[in-house]
Amino acid sequence: MTMDPLLLTGEVDGATDRLLRTAAAFDGADLAAASLLPGWSRGHVLAHLARNADGFVNLLTAARTGEPIPMYASATARDADIAAGAPRPPDAHLDDLRRSADRFTEAVAAMPVEAWAATVQTRRGPWPAAMLVWGRLREIEVHHVDLDAGYRPADWPEAFGHRLLHEVVGDLAGRTDVPPMVLRFDGSRHELVVGDRASAPTVTGAAPEIAAWLIGRSPGTVLAVTPDGPLPQPPEWI
Repeated sequence: MTMDPLLLTGEVDGATDRLLRTAAAFDGADLAAASLLPGWSRGHVLAHLARNADGFVNLLTAARTGEPIPMYASATARDADIAAGAPRPPDAHLDDLRRSADRFTEAVAAMPVEAWAATVQTRRGPWPAAMLVWGRLREIEVHHVDLDAGYRPADWPEAFGHRLLHEVVGDLAGRTDVPPMVLRFDGSRHELVVGDRASAPTVTGAAPEIAAWLIGRSPGTVLAVTPDGPLPQPPEWI
């Protein structure tokens, strides 16, 4: 499961193409309809994805130049840009998504090899520049599901589902509000353990479905629990 940014660029291109096909089918009423994110319409999600691409361009530029460029000017400016962009007509959304995706692609191509070793400041703290392409891929795939337009976690490429699952479990391992669980996936051949195995139920299913449940994008109804009982309640994904 590579996180090599240059090897992931093709996956970003594929995810972007799928997103654009979904967005191209929206009319004004579709964009005004609710997404899966509380308080956000589909237009909000698309506006966020466009501004997120520009945010990643800022971080790539910071890694390449050494300048302390933030992802967004401020949290307030980020929220205002999303709110302002949400009610735009379909053609404007689609054009913005395409142009911002192209800017991201160009920023990745401009990165010299040594710049990938830099550390940049994201909204949630320092992050290796080498993880930025993965970060953009994750944003596209997860928020594509949030559009509630027929794209589901089961549609995620298998490699993406596995990467996301391992990342989320790694994040959960450092938290104290996580119930113990054994996550068995890939035809029950592999498993990840969170917390004390001795007291943990086993949750079984496809890697993308387990990942989607852990990040709150699925109720987990397709997952199996052993012994019989309710699914554990994972904390909010941060």
